[in-house]
Amino acid sequence: MRIENGQFVRNQQSYQYIGANFWYGAILASEGEGGNRQRLLQELDSMKAIGIDNLRILVGSDGQRGVSSKVEPTLQIKPGVYNDTILDGLDYLLTEMQKREMLAVLYLNNSWEWSGGYGQYLEWAGKGKAPIPNVDGWPAFMDYVRQFAQCKPAQELFAQYVKDIVTRINRYTNIKYVDDPTIMSWQIGNEPRAFSDENKEPFARWIAEVAAQLRALDKNHLISSGSEGRWGCEGDMELYEKMHADPNINYLTIHIWPYNWSWVKADSLAECLPIAKENTRQYIEEHLVVARKYNKPVVLEEFGFPRDGFQFRKDSPTHTRDAYYKYVFDLIKENSKSKGLFVGCNLWGWGGLATLNEESVFWKRGDDYTGDPAQEEQGLNSVFMSDTTTIQLIKASIQELNRK
Repeated sequence: MRIENGQFVRNQQSYQYIGANFWYGAILASEGEGGNRQRLLQELDSMKAIGIDNLRILVGSDGQRGVSSKVEPTLQIKPGVYNDTILDGLDYLLTEMQKREMLAVLYLNNSWEWSGGYGQYLEWAGKGKAPIPNVDGWPAFMDYVRQFAQCKPAQELFAQYVKDIVTRINRYTNIKYVDDPTIMSWQIGNEPRAFSDENKEPFARWIAEVAAQLRALDKNHLISSGSEGRWGCEGDMELYEKMHADPNINYLTIHIWPYNWSWVKADSLAECLPIAKENTRQYIEEHLVVARKYNKPVVLEEFGFPRDGFQFRKDSPTHTRDAYYKYVFDLIKENSKSKGLFVGCNLWGWGGLATLNEESVFWKRGDDYTGDPAQEEQGLNSVFMSDTTTIQLIKASIQELNRK
């Protein structure tokens, strides 16, 4: 995979895509707790049959287990101490994706609590116990994690983790990760944020430092930030531009969350859909201005929409979601025809064949993994194979996109 004139090029052809977030892939691919290789292979086959060939995946979560809302089993138990079962799962996942000619975007960190991320590195660096948002409240959590942008010890621990992962050799294929064509991009983090105005400059420096480290370790793969865009940059497009002007950052990422950002309301999803569409178009265009300046592609790598009536059951309808998805897919198709820079998306998130726990809307240990992490209602944003109309829409849109 490479970039030429603002376009992804794969196998000597321009590459536009409609992919999925599959954050739990490495856990599902493991042979330990949470692993289910039979389901993994079924999920990969299902996505490939639909046409999905681009998956955004969490490398692994950090820290102790048993923390409310955190993904488990965790990968990094202590600084530099890894759960080999999860690493084995990551190797196996990449191996099976390679067989299906699928691509992986691997993100290495997280601003949020659900995989440890910022908060866990700060704990390890001696900054005290990280607050848990659904216990201690969001203000306490965000006040705590804002320290990461200026905490060198925490950043150094993360840098060692980056080195350990990027220099890994896949035990199933004996291919170095830096040589593996299955990996499309290393991503610095999931929604990395400064969390305060005074952190903007040090945050930008840290992003540049990690990008430089990744490039020094790996000359072959693309590098991305994982940024939400303006929403994740304290509303500062200059900060977003500074991050993505860096020559080591190969393409731009944005996220869009109509419900989380109050563009729609739980009791009026359909009524607010026109507003969500217009705001989506404007948000994409705002970031395309930066992309055109540096001639870099843009990927909407996270976007989600609740099920009709704000229901979570797998049998609840998805008419409004389908309409929103179609709008996003059509924007990509239009850009593809005009050789524009808006070239791809990853829907959030793939729930596939998961069975939901009817006794709890939140994930409990032993439950199937869905597209919704543990801190969110299971079924809220997940796309299941039983969502027939959504699956048909995705498949038809990919077929049309591939006809160029």
